[in-house]
Amino acid sequence: MQDNATEVTAAGIARLAGVGRAAVSNWRRRHRDFPKPVGGTETSPSFALAEVEAWLRAQGKLAEVPLRERVWQQLTGHPEGPAVALVHVGCVLLLVQERPTVWLDVGAGSDERLAAKLPGVLDGVIAARFGCEPVKVSDPVNASDSVNTATPVHTPSGPQLLPSAPLLRGAVELAGKLGARQTFEFLLGRYLDAHSRQYTPTPVELAGLMAELAGPALTVLDPACGTGALLRAVEARPHQTLYAQDGAPDLVALTALRLALHTRAAVRGAVGDTLRGEAYPELRADAVLCHPPFNERNWGHDELAYDARWEYGFPARNESELAWVQHALARLADGGTAVLLMPPAAASRRSGRRIRADLLRRGALRAVLALPVGAAPPYNLPLHLWVLRRPGRTPVTPEVLLVDTGSFAGEARGGPDWQAIRDVALDTWRAFASDGRLAERPGLARSVPVIELLDDDVDLAPARHLPPPAAADGAEQLAAVRDGLAATLRLVTGLTPPPAVPAPPARWPLTTIGELARGGALLLRTGAVPGTPGGFAGTTHARVPVLTDHDVLAGSPPSGTLPESDEEAVLTEPGDIVVPVLGGGSVARVVDAATAGAALGRNLVLLRPDATALDAWFLAGFLRGTANNRQASSYASTATRLDVRRLQLPRLPLDEQRRYGARFRALDEFEQALRQAGRLGEQLLRGMYDGLTDGTVDPH
Repeated sequence: MQDNATEVTAAGIARLAGVGRAAVSNWRRRHRDFPKPVGGTETSPSFALAEVEAWLRAQGKLAEVPLRERVWQQLTGHPEGPAVALVHVGCVLLLVQERPTVWLDVGAGSDERLAAKLPGVLDGVIAARFGCEPVKVSDPVNASDSVNTATPVHTPSGPQLLPSAPLLRGAVELAGKLGARQTFEFLLGRYLDAHSRQYTPTPVELAGLMAELAGPALTVLDPACGTGALLRAVEARPHQTLYAQDGAPDLVALTALRLALHTRAAVRGAVGDTLRGEAYPELRADAVLCHPPFNERNWGHDELAYDARWEYGFPARNESELAWVQHALARLADGGTAVLLMPPAAASRRSGRRIRADLLRRGALRAVLALPVGAAPPYNLPLHLWVLRRPGRTPVTPEVLLVDTGSFAGEARGGPDWQAIRDVALDTWRAFASDGRLAERPGLARSVPVIELLDDDVDLAPARHLPPPAAADGAEQLAAVRDGLAATLRLVTGLTPPPAVPAPPARWPLTTIGELARGGALLLRTGAVPGTPGGFAGTTHARVPVLTDHDVLAGSPPSGTLPESDEEAVLTEPGDIVVPVLGGGSVARVVDAATAGAALGRNLVLLRPDATALDAWFLAGFLRGTANNRQASSYASTATRLDVRRLQLPRLPLDEQRRYGARFRALDEFEQALRQAGRLGEQLLRGMYDGLTDGTVDPH
């Protein structure tokens, strides 16, 4: 069966051919034989993937569609939608991982034979991995209304699988290169990235921290599992069982498949509103991990007034997070640990003070850890982690741990310093859990007597109860910052460019980046993190830093992190030029030894010039010209996008390029010194204001 039903948008065609969307629009206007739209809308048409591939190959614009891209386009163009297609792929990848020889038999022959035989063999795999009788689904739209909610994955029927056959064969072929788990992670990551507004992600680093705070456990529950990031972070142990529940059927199925491919633990999944209809009322788990939805007013306040879970008080309508806290405690075994991500308001809202007080009195709330801004969505809030223990028969501890890691926020949007956050959080929690108290660490952590918190507000915000850093250390640090600023300002003075010498307007012959790339004078690649295919490097196994577009704009070191997968990434080398394509700024950064080896982030284009034909600094300097950027940019109502291939530079001999390059490099050094002076100046100002207002700096 051909995949003519698979459709691809103009953006997908651009990705296939490695060009910008403007090039695709030009092809449609200039070539009468360009494939006609088969769907979509007038402003956003879609085309048959097979026809597009054939046309690109006939035009010499495409040697072969990369396997990753072909599979992704087949998934996104699936007639039942990408979520259904991804579940089909996950089921088959689980079969390949669990029973590879069975797939060899089922996959042989026609697509019709594949669709007829596959449901029967999937039944056994689904039953074995998810501990339930598989359910045949003839109507996927209404499946959640008619099946047992404890069934996380439904066996697709033969007619449902037939349109997926080319996709399934491609996914299995890709799994032969990457592995079944890595293939699913790649496709799931791209799917989530393409639908980012529909899901609230839990960053990998945060999920790992929450799992470590909970400690090793044999039974773990996530009652708002989303895409399974928290359960995926749990340390594997023999005879382990992972329980997941969520109100979205597609998320539960994807999470169950993701966990089954990731771990040998037993996986149990359920679809349903956890607060209104919990799937595991008899469960007593060793650990509960939860990133609940925030600020939900329709959580069941009216119909759940007499629910047995409200041991610590009936939550107010605007305190849905405290309902999740009590649900987590109700599902813990005695001595079990729950870790929940909470909005900062939950620690201080007056409507929740009685429940907070009872949590403290009975020893259920053990710690509140404040995270830096940018740790998780919503990124503009310093979220909290609450660590709770089911009191049981253990004696009540008269103190609570309060930790503030807000000082570890990153300067760029790439995120906070997770290693520092992890070190402080785990060190303080483990010391406190062992001794029941913690020696005061000014500005970072202290254990607070419960009686001290039981006032009219019962405010648990750590920053309100921690002493400031030692005054002596603060004064010494300010002195060091001032000395650094003075040295940097002297450097800026020395690097200030000499007076500009007038010259007549130049009339150089010009070329474009696109022409240079076609002629082999440079290589051009786009960012491949996360979820985009291929790059200069081969498959990447190690965790490497990611150079984001915000790092390039700010002139800061790589601040992003590469997801844990085996998908390829574009790795930078010394002498590469990195250009952001969004924002309308005239920026081009030459990669130095300190930045080399970082993976290229999204919304960046990397240029790797042939050193025998192009000087890197000459190239980067001319790319920064304001007029050059203006003529190469396209403008929408909300954003400006740069088409790097249209950027121009003069055709000059290499010696002349190097003369310009030396001047551009000197300007870059001047710019870096100015930025460092600005950062130090802001740090000194902030420290002086803080010192004067808290009395640690003498005003004289």
